Amino acid sequence: QLQLVESGGGLVQPGGSLRLSCTASGFTLGSSAIGWFRQAPGKEREGVSCISSSGGTTNYADSVKGRFTISRDNAKNTVYLQMNSLKPEDTAVYYCARLVIGCPFPVRGTTTTWIPRGSWGQGTQVTVSS
Repeated sequence: QLQLVESGGGLVQPGGSLRLSCTASGFTLGSSAIGWFRQAPGKEREGVSCISSSGGTTNYADSVKGRFTISRDNAKNTVYLQMNSLKPEDTAVYYCARLVIGCPFPVRGTTTTWIPRGSWGQGTQVTVSS
């Protein structure tokens, strides 16, 4: 069964950091571009960051650029999202997904070209609050 499992979320104060993990089972993660997405209460799910299968290309939504870093360890079948300088507006459930057409540059800031493949997992809750 192909599955991605997100972990690493939690409660953190503004300015704090968290590292999320996306671990694959049932398939080799290294063959896929991976995206991180998030959904805040009452809002649509949005792309946060993506990474190509080799790790050579990474892209970010404008809202997280300079604060978040995506990386991957194909030997561990895991993709990471290091989140620094967290803000209350980063509060959301975070999901990872394989991407259909790789990790294209978000032209004019749009991340809608990061097309997820397969069903969503349970996600991991990130709450930024004092």
